[in-house]
Amino acid sequence: MPKLWNDTIDAHRRGVTDAILDAAAALAFQQGLRGVTMSQVAERAGIGRATLYKYFPDVETILRTWHGRRIEAHLGELVKVRDGQGSARDRLTAVLTAYAHIARQTGAHDRELVTFLHPDEQIVNARNQLRELIRALLEEAAAAGELRTDIPSTELAAYCLHALSAAADATSEAAVARLVTVTAAGLRAD
Repeated sequence: MPKLWNDTIDAHRRGVTDAILDAAAALAFQQGLRGVTMSQVAERAGIGRATLYKYFPDVETILRTWHGRRIEAHLGELVKVRDGQGSARDRLTAVLTAYAHIARQTGAHDRELVTFLHPDEQIVNARNQLRELIRALLEEAAAAGELRTDIPSTELAAYCLHALSAAADATSEAAVARLVTVTAAGLRAD
């Protein structure tokens, strides 16, 4: 087959997959995880049920795939922030702020869906990558004399993640900012 044909087919498949993922997530957030059926997803995505089943075997797989994409996007966003301008301490604060906003955004979604998706291996891998990203920034900032060195960076990275997970329950941007400020204060060198 010509390359143009293959590119067109691949683009179509990506479009159908995106429509399926978005439809399932929207339905899950609207009516809860248990209320979503394959028929509803197909209808919302604008495809037939037979086509839907060619792409995914069940709603759970669709939602796990959707969530995996969200995780990748969030990690990509945090890596961009980490690679930005400024000192290691400034970039660390920017990463912590971005993470807190992601936690708040995630916390605003249906708890049932979030709880269902979070024990997944994807979450464990993403958490490890995030912990490593923060640990490396902590070490860089500590080496520059910008942060404390009396506590291992692995422990401080875990502290940051746990402290900022509270942003999931934050009721305002100001509350998120306060959490970041308090968390960052715990990292300062005395």
